[in-house]
Amino acid sequence: MDQKILPASSNMKEFEQFLESPYEIGVMLEVHIAQLKNINAMAKRYGKKMIYHVDMIQGLKSDDFSTEYICQEYKPYGLISTKSSVILKAKQKGVLAVQRVFLIDSHALEKSYKLIQKTRPDYIEVLPGAMPWMIKEVKERVNIPIFAGGLIRTTEEVKNALDAGATAITTSKSELWEIIQFQKSDT
Repeated sequence: MDQKILPASSNMKEFEQFLESPYEIGVMLEVHIAQLKNINAMAKRYGKKMIYHVDMIQGLKSDDFSTEYICQEYKPYGLISTKSSVILKAKQKGVLAVQRVFLIDSHALEKSYKLIQKTRPDYIEVLPGAMPWMIKEVKERVNIPIFAGGLIRTTEEVKNALDAGATAITTSKSELWEIIQFQKSDT
């Protein structure tokens, strides 16, 4: 993936800002199921590829049935979830699968490693992403590309996460969407 910043939108105003940005791929976080059709049509009109966070779609249970529905109805570029059933179904449907893991403590980390072994997602999104030493450790352990998200607030933290081995940064902090120079870097 050449794009180093993945703009994440939590509302329509942020989504419209993403549509006007030079970025091709974006993440839709919190959204009501009734908005998906409109969001999908707008993204298509602007030539954008969307990654939907399935666990945060209001009005839809995040399971393999809802994943199949989203894949058939909206044909997203990718899906993010903490749930293995969503990741496995997304992969089955040929959609980019992003396993979200929370780096809370050693127990949660080991549990995440087992889950990742089972699902073998295309990408892992680690949260918080403001811990470069953990990005490096996770990448070395699982050998799957990493998105870093959560608590990345500065240009320096973006650079640190990318230098530690993150493929891209997911961020809803629109000021960081301006970091175009990282978009095609070789990290």
